[in-house]
Amino acid sequence: MSPRIDAHQHFWKLARGDYRWLTPALAPLYRDFGPQDLAPLRERHGIDGTVLVQAADSVAETEYMLALADADPSILGVVGWVDFEARDAADTLDRLARHKKLVGVRPMIQDIADERWMLRDNLSAAFSALVELDLAFDALVKPQHLPHLLVLVERHPELRFVVDHGAKPCISAGNAWGGLREWRDHLRALAAHPRSACKLSGLVTEASPAWTDADIAPFAHTLVELFTPQRTLWGSDWPVVELAGGYSRWHESAHALFSGLHPGEQRALFGAAAVDFYGLSWTASS
Repeated sequence: MSPRIDAHQHFWKLARGDYRWLTPALAPLYRDFGPQDLAPLRERHGIDGTVLVQAADSVAETEYMLALADADPSILGVVGWVDFEARDAADTLDRLARHKKLVGVRPMIQDIADERWMLRDNLSAAFSALVELDLAFDALVKPQHLPHLLVLVERHPELRFVVDHGAKPCISAGNAWGGLREWRDHLRALAAHPRSACKLSGLVTEASPAWTDADIAPFAHTLVELFTPQRTLWGSDWPVVELAGGYSRWHESAHALFSGLHPGEQRALFGAAAVDFYGLSWTASS
């Protein structure tokens, strides 16, 4: 039996105070979201477990998420955050990795002004530590970062990495599909790396508010074509997805878009690939 996994979701508590991007202007998101809020959606769609991903650039938030994972068995893995530029980054990673549910880390690259930030020499120790600790690197990047990500993984060929949200292609632009040939070419090169993966998530928030399955289809199909169902991980990006139709609408859309896949490929895309990539511990009783 293959589990059904949501490979990308968030929780946050506003009073913690380290979600700098989260302001009252994002009204649907500007409240606390916790396991009790996600539970009805997991049950409705038969989701057996999730990967909880950082939403703040602080180690304190990572520790908060690990505590949530201790209390909730449906959280199978946590993708946290560390300061890659800190001199003690490797030591911090080593300490956090002692928690069995820490499966990776994610610097918030999309918010860093320097597009080449990931190639700075002073980050090498942190990337080497990820390899040594067998932790995944979640690449929160946009299309302009992909050439630099290619250089990074060539420097660290043993790095296990996943491209979050398909690198956020600009689906809402009228000529987006024709204008993103380089996006596809760069992703093809990244997919050639055997330790690579990609998340089928976050696409709907890059589309227009009135998005349809047809708007999403070329982008979603490209990701699965390039990375294969065995290295593509479906994720909700909840609660951010509430800005673009909600959990249920995206879940149903993704299943409709890939209804033609072989059952084994569907099982990979909607669960088994996440278990394999992150090394999640899952049993039917989880």
